[in-house]
Amino acid sequence: METTNYHVPVLLNESVEGLNIQPDGIYVDVTFGGGGHSKLILSKLSEKGKLFAFDQDPDAQQNAIKDDRFTLIPENFKYLKRFLRFYGVRQVDGVLGDFGVSSHQFNEADRGFSIRFDARLDMRMNPKEVLDAYHIVNTYEEAQLTQIIRDYAEIRIASKIASAIVAQRQIAPIETTLQLNEIVASFFSERKLNKMLAMFYQALRIEVNQEIEALKAFLEQTEEVVRPGGRLSLISYHSLEDRLVKRFIRNGKFQGDTEKDFYGNPLVAFKKVGKLITPTPEEIQLNSRARSAKLRIAERIEKPIS
Repeated sequence: METTNYHVPVLLNESVEGLNIQPDGIYVDVTFGGGGHSKLILSKLSEKGKLFAFDQDPDAQQNAIKDDRFTLIPENFKYLKRFLRFYGVRQVDGVLGDFGVSSHQFNEADRGFSIRFDARLDMRMNPKEVLDAYHIVNTYEEAQLTQIIRDYAEIRIASKIASAIVAQRQIAPIETTLQLNEIVASFFSERKLNKMLAMFYQALRIEVNQEIEALKAFLEQTEEVVRPGGRLSLISYHSLEDRLVKRFIRNGKFQGDTEKDFYGNPLVAFKKVGKLITPTPEEIQLNSRARSAKLRIAERIEKPIS
């Protein structure tokens, strides 16, 4: 496993192997981060191969790889098709995604991603965006807060936490992670606190970065972007993401049953390859962030001709 100060890549070998790389192919790493996955992909490409990478976090630009075969696009992966077309690319041989927050983002105190540091409420993966955690905590209606906490953190007492946040901000704005931690901490035992805080922060982060909407938009574009025979290799860290990825691969949609054509053939763009892959105990020991990782691999198929 390659380790950098910026980020420790999760399921590195398994995710890149899942792409079944063709040396002359075109590939995309939609979550570049510290570049660990990208470097391994490049090592398997010939001089004719190409790798495009996406990362909306300006901090990731410092990790750009100096290689004529490599292009780093400083954008959200929800714009996958748009920016590949800008570079004259309509279809690729594989796409890798390692979703969630990078080690760097967690460890930079002033980014506000971690419960470990006292910092201004932020959590933006792209600092250029307007919406941040401060805005959500201090301006969203109680019903909106309840829904975010319930849907994205899957915390049963979401309404009680939302009510407490609204009551506190009427006294004074909630500006820092420490202030927010104190409000949430009153609802949980010390034994459960860290886990519940992490889930609560996950909910805020998902809302700040519109992660569910971005993931859906990205997945839908892969039907057009990945050529038949090409692969998806996608790593998720929480059940909301993994559920979307699983349903998209299995059903070709995010809700409901698989649609079929007149002859009963399923109208799906991908078929799963192998079983769900999770980290080994050894990898988890080396990198605790890997604990909740789930890797799903799928191959693009030709849609049946009706």
